[in-house]
Amino acid sequence: MAEPERTERRLRPAPLLFEPAEAVTDPEHFFDLESIEDPRELLARATELTVAFRAAQDRAVEFQALAAAQLADPRRFDRLAPAAIAEQAQWTEDYARKMIEFGESLLRGGDGDAS
Repeated sequence: MAEPERTERRLRPAPLLFEPAEAVTDPEHFFDLESIEDPRELLARATELTVAFRAAQDRAVEFQALAAAQLADPRRFDRLAPAAIAEQAQWTEDYARKMIEFGESLLRGGDGDAS
């Protein structure tokens, strides 16, 4: 019965730490974009947010990869198999292996680019 709770938690987005809590309760509120009337200003601000969220996503993926590589490190007595990491992160096992490899390259000081 823990599975429905897990799914429910996954569907809710992480709270945005820099948005006031009272603003989050208003479903129409999104970084005060709804109050911008000038379409040029709205486009500029929405574009800034898009770029910021993409950068945050890229950074979060790097941290996921680092954590996956650390959890799979054979030097750890409590290391996890890729299948266990995949289950915890709600990934496929193949994706977990790729993330572990990416994380290992980041830990070695590489940029993680596979090309």
